[in-house]
Amino acid sequence: MTADRSRHWDAVYTSKADVETSWYRPRARTSVRLLAQAVAATGAVPGAVVDVGAGTSTLVEELLDDGWSPVTALDVSEAALERTRARVAERADRADVRFVVSDVLEWRPAGGFDAWHDRAVFHFLTEPGQQARYVATAARAVRTNGVLVIGTFGPEGPEQCSGLPVARHDVAAIQELFAPDFELLSGETEVHRTPWGAEQQFTWASLRRG
Repeated sequence: MTADRSRHWDAVYTSKADVETSWYRPRARTSVRLLAQAVAATGAVPGAVVDVGAGTSTLVEELLDDGWSPVTALDVSEAALERTRARVAERADRADVRFVVSDVLEWRPAGGFDAWHDRAVFHFLTEPGQQARYVATAARAVRTNGVLVIGTFGPEGPEQCSGLPVARHDVAAIQELFAPDFELLSGETEVHRTPWGAEQQFTWASLRRG
């Protein structure tokens, strides 16, 4: 299954430019804002963070600019991370970024992360067993009082993405799925506009590791 996912997403990233993907946005402003708010709510400061499904997003650089370090960029697609690695190579603080090619369901983090971020990976996990495994991995990775910020398709969002079925969640559903390891700090709904103008509903939830 992991090999299938890798081939699928490598094919996407080798055949399309960033602006040709539905999830593209030039800046990850919502992610940056929610991470900052979640950390402030817990009285912590930016530290070690993992971006799950980092792809080719500029979030890696934006996190570095906001004082997060080290930044772990995890993605099942080596092709995507190679593009991000090439961008980051121009930065003086490039040594603060760690690239991990892995399916999140197969990843075995040692722990100690202050924050976990995921925009648009969790909704590809459509089976309860996959979702439970994801939550267990996040709980193992994030330290006590650390934060998790997750964005998934909302109840009115698409039913498929890149030819794959997705699960759709509201804030209450995310809260239930991540309890009791994580407690809800805040939630909101966002309308994402694709590069060609289509609207996609996203649900965002910020949670604290108990």
